[in-house]
Amino acid sequence: DALEMLLKTNNFPEFTGLVCPAPCEEACTLNIWKKPVTIKLMEWSIIDHAFKEGWIKPNPPKTRTGKRVAVIGSGPAGLAAAAQLNKAGHLVTVFERADRIGGLLTYGIPNFKLEKWIVDRRVKLMEAEGIKFVVKAHVGVDIPVEELLKNFDAMVLAGGSTVARDLNVPGRDLKGVYFAMQYLPKATQKVLGDDVEIIDAKDKHVVVIGGGDTGADCVGTAVRQGAKSIVQFELMPKPPADRTIDMPWPYWPMILRSSTSHEEAAAMMGKDEVRQWSINTKAFTGENGVVKKLHGVELEWVKGPDGRMQMKEKAGSEFEIPCDLCLLAMGFVGPEKKGMIEQLGVTLDARGNVQVDQNYMTSVPGVFAAGDMRRGQSLVVWAISEGRQAARCVDEFLIGHSNLGPKLKLF
Repeated sequence: DALEMLLKTNNFPEFTGLVCPAPCEEACTLNIWKKPVTIKLMEWSIIDHAFKEGWIKPNPPKTRTGKRVAVIGSGPAGLAAAAQLNKAGHLVTVFERADRIGGLLTYGIPNFKLEKWIVDRRVKLMEAEGIKFVVKAHVGVDIPVEELLKNFDAMVLAGGSTVARDLNVPGRDLKGVYFAMQYLPKATQKVLGDDVEIIDAKDKHVVVIGGGDTGADCVGTAVRQGAKSIVQFELMPKPPADRTIDMPWPYWPMILRSSTSHEEAAAMMGKDEVRQWSINTKAFTGENGVVKKLHGVELEWVKGPDGRMQMKEKAGSEFEIPCDLCLLAMGFVGPEKKGMIEQLGVTLDARGNVQVDQNYMTSVPGVFAAGDMRRGQSLVVWAISEGRQAARCVDEFLIGHSNLGPKLKLF
């Protein structure tokens, strides 16, 4: 009964049960005065038990509509859309530009947080249900968009938000300064047994810039590669340990959270903490084109005339530290425009994401968008929800109605 209820709203509880930060727990009513229900652990326990008992089996649709749908991107949004559309009886093909299915589930989240056999197990199940997966298929580069528009009745764009936010400071072009997503995918490929050249943190002074989950993943990966030292810088001030009056229930509180990666790095270095807050990177310097030092300054945050917090450099707080490898994990600014988006000519919103109407349809009829490509960088749970909602709208577009659950308001 628990499994049936869980699968009504979540196609992949084995993913959310492991990697979701669980905003639902922060919004649990018990969290007003004591510990919330452990929703995330319950999700994982239910689905893990179900797999062990053999309850999770391929369940292909009994009839097919004959309608063909192309899903671009195999992250959680694309997989959720594909699963729902297949359930409705449509013929679904998922195109993925990487060499493995899963998007950021595979190449963005390290193995120590999400083992890839868990992703592979779900993909094999979806294949057995009739979904076709095509890897090394970069739509807009290897595969012309016109080909998909001609051969499919609808398209779902779920390529994610993959353009990383850069750091425009002197020395950025030195060897040894990389984006997190140049670092993490290769490390995962190496763990999976691929013969690839990785960006290796072994015996290096590693600096991670950015205090989010991706930054923490870089920290944990550098620990496993044998870094000499690790420090993680965050531009914003250190968050409080508990909710404040500015963070009322049920909203997500910006409180201090530590991952196992932070604990491992601190233990490796014999420190209580490897993170430093209110730090601004000013420059990199090096030798023979290779980074050797990071130059930074401490910040203080003050309230401006308009009431908004503004950063101000602390006089005399300039510093420099050894830096053989710097990983930029400062978030993402939107989807890649060149290629598929450019060829389709879809309208973009003010933030550069793909704009849709209340039916998740873009400005091009029959072309829909969901997940980070539509809403910007977000959570796995949002991606799954978006994929499901987009699938419902595609189903309604193709056959005039849909049985894929209720239609929810677009957020």
